[in-house]
Amino acid sequence: MNREMPSDERINWLDSGAFIALHLACILVIWAGISWVAVITLVITYAIRMFGITAGYHRYFSHRSFKTSRFFQFLLALLGTSAVQKGPLWWAAHHRHHHKHSDQEEDLHSPGQRGFWWAHVGWILCDKYKCAHMKLVKDLNKFPELKFLDRWHLIGPVSLALILLGLGSTLNHYFPHWGTSGFQLVVWGFIISTIVLYHGTFTVNSLTHMFGRKRFVTTDDSRNSFLISLVTLGEGWHNNHHRFPSSERQGFYWWEIDISHYTLRILSWLRLVWDLKTPPARVYANAKRTLFKRPSPEVREEAKAIKHHRENEQ
Repeated sequence: MNREMPSDERINWLDSGAFIALHLACILVIWAGISWVAVITLVITYAIRMFGITAGYHRYFSHRSFKTSRFFQFLLALLGTSAVQKGPLWWAAHHRHHHKHSDQEEDLHSPGQRGFWWAHVGWILCDKYKCAHMKLVKDLNKFPELKFLDRWHLIGPVSLALILLGLGSTLNHYFPHWGTSGFQLVVWGFIISTIVLYHGTFTVNSLTHMFGRKRFVTTDDSRNSFLISLVTLGEGWHNNHHRFPSSERQGFYWWEIDISHYTLRILSWLRLVWDLKTPPARVYANAKRTLFKRPSPEVREEAKAIKHHRENEQ
């Protein structure tokens, strides 16, 4: 049944102007040209910032799936802001709300409830979700430096653009035969990289709740996708994640590629992060029961219990 969309759920074209303009700015590549330096810069800025979202905003700030120092926590937050997806408190609060109501009517971005467009990008462009419920991130709100970055989240993107501008200009001065420039690196390393990063991240909200395989019985439509896992450094193992959200690793098996997990393991060897949470044995036991046959009564009962608990919280 169709319903009239509330005014606060319609696209705010004025406030969404920067988002739209950034997409249109990709046409600047016609004048910027291309070089091997630009392509490498695109790949590096995409991968590092995707790690800031997956390991920082998602696995650490949203789910607290590992521990780190206050200083490295700040660095993860700063890196996350460079992805131009607002601040760490805003991001984590909305994501925690999503898990509490995943694919239910209250979910912020369920394609099952509101369709692909809304789940992928529509919810970001309206007024309804401009502000986040800070009560959902009380554990993060006690850090003034995180509150500062959440308010001034454009510090990261502006800093990155200026660094790329300076780097490209320097390379053009000392190595003119490389065919790059400050303008070119801003276009490839910031503008195009950000747009690809946007839609890579957004596929987790939209496509992994529509296509893929379900290993576990959950109360939502989360699914696993190998392709999206490659694009998002491991976030595509979404059904795994929704079965046990507090796990640092989302590829639960060795053959499930999870680049963010591998990177965090290396950082743990350097003692920059520690206490990486893993799925308990009972989760793997459930997978064995559900992978090739119907879920066992125990698994179905557990899914019902999760749903009952969620309904009681509402």
